[in-house]
Amino acid sequence: MKVLVAGSGGQLGRALAASAPNGITLIAPPEAAFDIGNAAQVAAVVDAARPDLLINAAAWTAVDKAEAEEAAALLVNATAVGHLAAAAASVGARFVQVSTDYVFDGQACAPYRPDTPPAPASAYGRTKLAGEQAAATHHPAPLIVRTAWVYAAQGNNFVKTMLRLMAERDEVRVVADQVGTPTHALSLARAIWALHGHSGIFHWTDAGITSWYDFAVAIQDEALRLGLLSQAKPIIPIATADYPTPARRPAWSVLDKSTSWAITGPARHWRHELIDCLKAIPA
Repeated sequence: MKVLVAGSGGQLGRALAASAPNGITLIAPPEAAFDIGNAAQVAAVVDAARPDLLINAAAWTAVDKAEAEEAAALLVNATAVGHLAAAAASVGARFVQVSTDYVFDGQACAPYRPDTPPAPASAYGRTKLAGEQAAATHHPAPLIVRTAWVYAAQGNNFVKTMLRLMAERDEVRVVADQVGTPTHALSLARAIWALHGHSGIFHWTDAGITSWYDFAVAIQDEALRLGLLSQAKPIIPIATADYPTPARRPAWSVLDKSTSWAITGPARHWRHELIDCLKAIPA
């Protein structure tokens, strides 16, 4: 099976390459050769590759910057998705779009189901929801996988930021009243490979629930054990109100994964995936 990946240089794109099953021919052009904002170039690349599956692992993920530059975020997170979905449909390829917990407002007290009506509370969330709609408009049967709190051993993410701050600062202050589930990019990639023959909206994260503060504590504990940090630093829990940002973050980002886990089997606990990720970072 031939699989074309957009955003192959990002943390999910690299994870898809690292976890590709046997029998997959992966086509991963660099961004310069596959500008997803350029409809003509997208059509040409897809027509030349003739993939069986197109996975969009590209996204505008600068959540706060999107508040001031929503049009630019919309181009990447929605308009470009339409280009990819239409091109995939034109060659009879399946299409996978990765979305986010930010399509919800974070005010729930139970896990969000795939059929829960979206209500984004930020520009980033609005653009990602528009991307879901673009996929459904331009492809007859897209697979949309919503996830949350994605991190990897490479790239810019919460785990890498915490390791840097814990090495540089005397203390680290972390929001404790936002709850969700960390998701290892490799775990998400494996789920996409397992779900790619399906269509509709699915949710996927690793198992368990935590806060950003508790996630940071776990990062430090495991990094110390693995020799990635030389000493423990105080981690101070703070409220969201104590760390104002341009974008409103969901207070509750827990997704109901029952429909995806029925296909893939249950995910591993987020702490087990965190350990695997940290082991891949050189000491």
